Amino acid sequence: MNGLLLRSSVLVPALVAWEAATRSAGSAFFPPPSAIAAAAARLWFSGPATQAFLADTVFEDVLPSVVRVLTGWLIAVVLGVTAGVALGRSRVALDYVGPQLAFARAVPPPTLIPVFLVLFGIGSTMQIATIVFGALWPVLLNAADGARSLDSVQEDTARSLRTPLAYRITMVVLPAALPKIFAGLRLSLSIAVLLMVVSELVGAANGIGYELIFAQRQFDFPVMWAWIALLGLLGYGLNTILLVVERRVLRWQPSRASRKATDVPA
Repeated sequence: MNGLLLRSSVLVPALVAWEAATRSAGSAFFPPPSAIAAAAARLWFSGPATQAFLADTVFEDVLPSVVRVLTGWLIAVVLGVTAGVALGRSRVALDYVGPQLAFARAVPPPTLIPVFLVLFGIGSTMQIATIVFGALWPVLLNAADGARSLDSVQEDTARSLRTPLAYRITMVVLPAALPKIFAGLRLSLSIAVLLMVVSELVGAANGIGYELIFAQRQFDFPVMWAWIALLGLLGYGLNTILLVVERRVLRWQPSRASRKATDVPA
């Protein structure tokens, strides 16, 4: 509660300064936050009571975008952790595949949108494929690095006890690699939100990115800024949820066990 009040004490003066600066500037491109909030309320909370006062655009644009980003991110997590742990435990495989991985991750994901359009056509499949391609690499590389940095004492102990491979991976390798895997998850989640917007700017019929560019083309700048603010809230909310999960999963680590829940999300 004290942390929330402290952050609010910084946020409120910042909003007041933003309101005063934009009103004094009088620029149509930078509306005051009060106009953005009014546009957001009209855009998302003007629905009937049967829809909990949520407008149709919440169901037609916001929820599909959230589903796309979560679907693409979860697929990237499963593929990245599986392939990363496998590569991290095999020096030979990493030597063979490493150059190809370095080449693939150097390709900017937005440049592959035309390729995904040809492969999957216009629709959610193309957008999810773009998210998966971009979010995969941080998870994979961090999982490989975490699996490779397993303590030699733990590894030798597991081998000397003739621990089955499946048990060794799930109970020895994965716990040791989890801190670096979670670092990759946080980075990939931000990339997934970014690519969700980029993929919806091209060949989309709905979604936050589509509505954002549509408002910009209509010169409806309060609505445009409302969508931008929603993206910030969406990224902040998803990152906060992931941090809560990380703290619970890694609570066995002494450094994390002593960390207070009021820490500012990274």
